[in-house]
Amino acid sequence: MLWKSQSRARLTDGALKVSSRATSTHLTSYLTLIRPPNTIMIGLGVVIGEAIGLGKLPGLREAVFGFLTASLMMAGTMVANDVYDVEIDRVNSPQRPLPSGTVKTRDAVVLAVALSVAAIGFSALLGLWTFLTALLALALMVYYNTRGKKTGLIGNAVVSFNVALPFFYGGLAVGNSIRPLLFIFSVVAFLANFAREVAKGIADVKGDSLRQVRTLAVVRGTKVAALASAGLFIVAVLLSFLPPFLETISWLYFPPVIVADVGFLYSAYRLMGNQTPENVRAVKRHVLLWMLLGLVGFLLGGAALL
Repeated sequence: MLWKSQSRARLTDGALKVSSRATSTHLTSYLTLIRPPNTIMIGLGVVIGEAIGLGKLPGLREAVFGFLTASLMMAGTMVANDVYDVEIDRVNSPQRPLPSGTVKTRDAVVLAVALSVAAIGFSALLGLWTFLTALLALALMVYYNTRGKKTGLIGNAVVSFNVALPFFYGGLAVGNSIRPLLFIFSVVAFLANFAREVAKGIADVKGDSLRQVRTLAVVRGTKVAALASAGLFIVAVLLSFLPPFLETISWLYFPPVIVADVGFLYSAYRLMGNQTPENVRAVKRHVLLWMLLGLVGFLLGGAALL
């Protein structure tokens, strides 16, 4: 009897360990779908826009609702993007949650809708203009996922517009406070993300070709796409020195922005020298870090206004 009890205990422990591993894998898969670094950065963009628009730190309500609007919207559109790209990912990234089968497509659709609805709800709590802006952002991402992606550069521009929009959204969230500084920060963010989107097309050229997605890499080749991406990074770097001529900003703006600028230039150099998918994917990851440093610089630069 004792032997049987011990056997049952071992079986129960084994089942619990398997269940725990399965739960952990499932959670990791969902986190992979929503891409936390992207969603957190986009939420921070709104809070930074609010701080610069107000000239002081935003209230807790505006900061939390603004952050959740942007981050949940980004998470929802990221999940929806994977749903629409599942056939492309079977070629380019078969290890991702949907093509690998670790997350069911039906569950991903439900998650994308729930996240988007929640984002729209939080935007409505901040006012009419924030609600309408969030609806515009959602409409643009639906267009991108359903049709815009195949247009290549137009689709890249749509995604980049939505990445730059949080700065304006932040200004709207705190009483329609749109300062020149918000405009130039938005343009820099647009160009940096546009460059990253063009570079992504280099890594995904095989799957995009099969689905007739007209990225610059597919239409003109990886060398031309790398040149265009590098050029956009360089323009973004040059524009990052413009804010001091528009408004008085803190000297704290410069250290993180200069480091980010060096990073962008290094990424441009790497793209020009090597267009293999492995190198391009590494550059994509690094660019997220440079963009985060840029956000820190934007926030610190506005410290002179606080």
